[in-house]
Amino acid sequence: MAQKPIVVIDPGHGGPDSGAVGTNGILEKKVVLDIAKRCLLLNRRLFGDSLEIYLTRYTDTLVPLGTRTRLAKALGADVFVSIHCNQAPNHKAQGFEIFLFHKEVDSESYAVANKLAYYLQSKLGIYDRGVKYANFQVLRDTYGHCPSLLLETGFISNGVEAEFAKKTESQTAIALTILQSLIKTIYYD
Repeated sequence: MAQKPIVVIDPGHGGPDSGAVGTNGILEKKVVLDIAKRCLLLNRRLFGDSLEIYLTRYTDTLVPLGTRTRLAKALGADVFVSIHCNQAPNHKAQGFEIFLFHKEVDSESYAVANKLAYYLQSKLGIYDRGVKYANFQVLRDTYGHCPSLLLETGFISNGVEAEFAKKTESQTAIALTILQSLIKTIYYD
């Protein structure tokens, strides 16, 4: 590979849009930004900057969805990963979900999603709710430009998962699984 793969990581929400609010008061926008920043740090420290990573936001600001996907297109991203936390009226709902664009799934997006699901379940023990399909704007707008997925890391409406999401160690572990799945898929599959 002549150049480092370009990865755009999209920490969802931001600014006045807090996203989901956990049972412990934790805000989705903060959790996902912390995970994204840990991806940058771990890529440098553990993987020698083997990926060229850009975030769609580096601070607590609201970036329009179209701007997030235009960044991925302008950079010629090799992969786009949007990070979120889930919420449900049923406080027992648990686990992670990975979404791909609903119309057609390219094999590259599915390969990254499948590897990420494997690592989240086998290494972190997070319940796997499966790879699903949705017409989310960030997936729709990046379809055909690069493999893309939207990760719901867990339900912060679930007390146990909200506490897990709040911990620095947990955020670091999720960031590490994201990086490992990207590196394994891009370089070895």
